[in-house]
Amino acid sequence: MKTASAIAAAVRAGKVTATTLAEAAIAALKSDAHVAVTRVLVQRALADAAAVDAKVASGQDAGPLAGVPYGVKDLFDVAGLTTTAGSAVHAKPAPATADAEAIRRLQAAGAVLTATLNMDEFAYGFATINATHGTTRNPHDPARLAGGSSGGSAAIVAAGVLPFALGSDTNGSIRVPASLCGVYGLKPAHASLPLSGTFPFAESFDDIGPFTASLEDMALVWGVLRGEPVPPSAGSIRIARLSGRFRENADPAQLAAIDAIAPDAPLLELPDIARARSAAFLITACEGGSLHRGTLATSALAYDPAVRDRLIAGALLPEELHAKAMAFRANFLSRVNRLIADFDVLLAPAAPCTAPLIADPRIMIDGALSPARADLGIHTQPITFTALPSLTVPLRRPGQLPLGLQLIGKPGGEGALLALAARLEIDGITGVTAPECMVTGELT
Repeated sequence: MKTASAIAAAVRAGKVTATTLAEAAIAALKSDAHVAVTRVLVQRALADAAAVDAKVASGQDAGPLAGVPYGVKDLFDVAGLTTTAGSAVHAKPAPATADAEAIRRLQAAGAVLTATLNMDEFAYGFATINATHGTTRNPHDPARLAGGSSGGSAAIVAAGVLPFALGSDTNGSIRVPASLCGVYGLKPAHASLPLSGTFPFAESFDDIGPFTASLEDMALVWGVLRGEPVPPSAGSIRIARLSGRFRENADPAQLAAIDAIAPDAPLLELPDIARARSAAFLITACEGGSLHRGTLATSALAYDPAVRDRLIAGALLPEELHAKAMAFRANFLSRVNRLIADFDVLLAPAAPCTAPLIADPRIMIDGALSPARADLGIHTQPITFTALPSLTVPLRRPGQLPLGLQLIGKPGGEGALLALAARLEIDGITGVTAPECMVTGELT
């Protein structure tokens, strides 16, 4: 699969039609071997592609993403379809009457929506183990997890089926699968992209963002979604390395890469990071449980048991605990913002290890095996708590399973993240490696 940038240029130049590209994408999606796809949108894709071709034929500008096929996590509203959020609970409600705002912006830029993609039910998990659609498999080793909750989006890009896809990230649901699947994944600064028309999980943390196989595409799609081009990063980039818990429960290759990127950069320890993650868990549980309380009262047995029990537990938490956690967050954010004021980018691991085996979905945390579904976000969840933007970049590891790093910036500082990522690619530290170059490897 070529990059989105190259595809759009070819369509605008009349070298290939959007319809031809849509037909090829539809065929590939129907042959999906990674349990990444929930619905192939044949009629929608062909109609949108025909509209792009008509613009090109009449000499109109077909847009920066002209004819580029893409997919969305199955919690974005698609006009005429039921928004399931990956659950049988929502398999039969009335269909959406309009597209999500993010889809509307991409369509206006010429992109062609071709599929909805697998996820953890209601986005509650880091594994994409879905009771309705099955477990998404990692293209680098089908015996391993793709991560979640946006695992279908990460896997379909890593497999080269689509050049980009949209996911959502509440506590790491873009960054974790991007790390495990070896692609780029952006969780923007909180509330910087429109959430209208997306099924919510926890309002305090929910964000949407893209997965891509190239940095050029990440900048292009991010610019379309935000409504303006990515501003260039001016001057030198001031870097710090996160220490404390971020130096624990990490693969040695991640720490070595961080130290190689900025050997002289200061080690910065965020305050109360373990407490911040606990507060994030509590806020997520409270807000998720509250959202589902009414449906749980009438249709609890329709939920995936693993998700249902966590939502019920959250619904039972007293509101005063949520209020205390939010008060702690306000104080925490004030301290963090003062601490990082002199830096543009913070470096940290993304997922703490390579992809776990589907047959044994556990990872080593603090010397003991822990469920991957809950703990793959050990390094992403505290960053969500800060509301800062974070770009996951894949380490260049030919012949090995993927590992990713988080490049963490300031609100509005996504340009600095992309600029540093571009430098790391030039230096040969990061970059996407095709799945066929990988081997099974051992769980680290």
